[in-house]
Amino acid sequence: WNEIIELFRAGMPLRKHRCRFKSYERCFKASEAVDCLHELLGSNQNFGPEVTRNQTVKLLKKFLKNHVIEDIKGRWGKEDFQDDGHLYRFPPSSPLKPYPKKPSCGKEVIKFPDWNELEVGTSQEHIPVKLVTMNSELWYKRHSIAIGEVPTCKLVFRRELTQANIEEIWKSMTLSQLQKVLGLDCLDEVLDTKLVNSKHIVQNAYNVNKQGIVTLEDKSKELPHWILSAMKCLANWPSCSDLKQPAYSGFERDVFKTIVDYFGQMKEPLLTFHFFDVFVSVLGLLQKHSKAIEALQITCLLLPPENRKRLQLLVRMMARVSFNKDLPRLSESVRTRTLMVQAFSRCILCSKDEMDLDELLAAKLVSFLMDNYQEILSVPSTLKSSIEEHVVHLQRVQIKYAGADTDATFPPPSFCHQVSTDEFEYQRATGSQEPLAALLEEIAMNKEISVKDKKKKLKQFQKSYPEVYRVRFPTPETEAVLFPEKTKQKSPILMWALKKPFQPFHRTRSFRM
Repeated sequence: WNEIIELFRAGMPLRKHRCRFKSYERCFKASEAVDCLHELLGSNQNFGPEVTRNQTVKLLKKFLKNHVIEDIKGRWGKEDFQDDGHLYRFPPSSPLKPYPKKPSCGKEVIKFPDWNELEVGTSQEHIPVKLVTMNSELWYKRHSIAIGEVPTCKLVFRRELTQANIEEIWKSMTLSQLQKVLGLDCLDEVLDTKLVNSKHIVQNAYNVNKQGIVTLEDKSKELPHWILSAMKCLANWPSCSDLKQPAYSGFERDVFKTIVDYFGQMKEPLLTFHFFDVFVSVLGLLQKHSKAIEALQITCLLLPPENRKRLQLLVRMMARVSFNKDLPRLSESVRTRTLMVQAFSRCILCSKDEMDLDELLAAKLVSFLMDNYQEILSVPSTLKSSIEEHVVHLQRVQIKYAGADTDATFPPPSFCHQVSTDEFEYQRATGSQEPLAALLEEIAMNKEISVKDKKKKLKQFQKSYPEVYRVRFPTPETEAVLFPEKTKQKSPILMWALKKPFQPFHRTRSFRM
């Protein structure tokens, strides 16, 4: 009680206010008092951030009743304080309560200095207060005075969290946030959560160097030194400190081919087969730039550390090579950026079935990765902070009231709930197929590709996803709209010739001998 009053009197700003054509010095509005006290209670170790604004208003009502504050007319004693614009001030007399002591022979009255007559060398902020040691009984008395009678309670000391506990918390909260960002009712339609390794998430979040690249505990899974040197050579062209570059023409193309061959022989893409559906579902969010980046941030956090590191190094090299104007062209017919996407898209994302349409999906995702790789391949700071705060909260001493159920330290993770068969079919049609519909629309409306290539891509799409294709093009007429027939114009000479009827040749008498 005394501690909060001292903090409140010292921290509450006092200003000049006007009310009904009259000015009042050194006072404050009720709403300003609620703001100030709520912030003080949230940062105080005896209360904490769990204190609500409504509880703060109740405490200020107690302050008004006990003459800690008074209105500008000097009235107090009732609990009619409201969170509004009414004006209040501090009274000149001390509101501090004496600490309970053992009864003595003579009654000793504790005298407090008058606020208007401060002694030399003292100030209002340094009023002598006896320090006490907090215990459950004193805590109960103090809070009973502040907010009224409270039920019997006791302090519950939490057991220390193990590393396995923390890893499971990371997995649970990460998947919950991913489900929220994707806007799905259940993650099961795009991801088998049992295959998500909680250790991988924690390692990707904390085992990073200054550049944000994952550091591996198992050094045998690192990229070979010669591949790293080749990637650095192209990324930093023409300056490369750790490699003496040969002088022959076409050297940079040989280096590029070496990198492409290495990543092309991998048995599984860097984003893995298990997470293919998750990354495809993110394609539907590309129009919402910030949502897509957050979804890819979280999804890339689920990757095995060695895959995440290789993805970070590869995409960073691809982006630098694409924008490096000093690097000679690596192909005579294809632009460097397009070449990067074509060369590495399948080793980054593809499905286990290897459908023809995977190339289109991968190219779209890889292009977005190249443009935003610094944000996407960094640890999501908001998610990390919320998980760390939750872990600290679980380790903090809790207050358990009599009759209340024991709160579980680890609430059971619930990523989905059971739905009917019809609801599942509806979610599958509207959720997982939405990115495919957006991709089909992009192919249909793309005016930069030739008619021949567009027909080829549409035919591949129809073969791989006939249901999605049928929704967009239910009849042949709707498909024919994309390819209007060109009317052939006849040449002016031919048109002139057709105006006169054909005249057969007739022999005349002059030709007779």
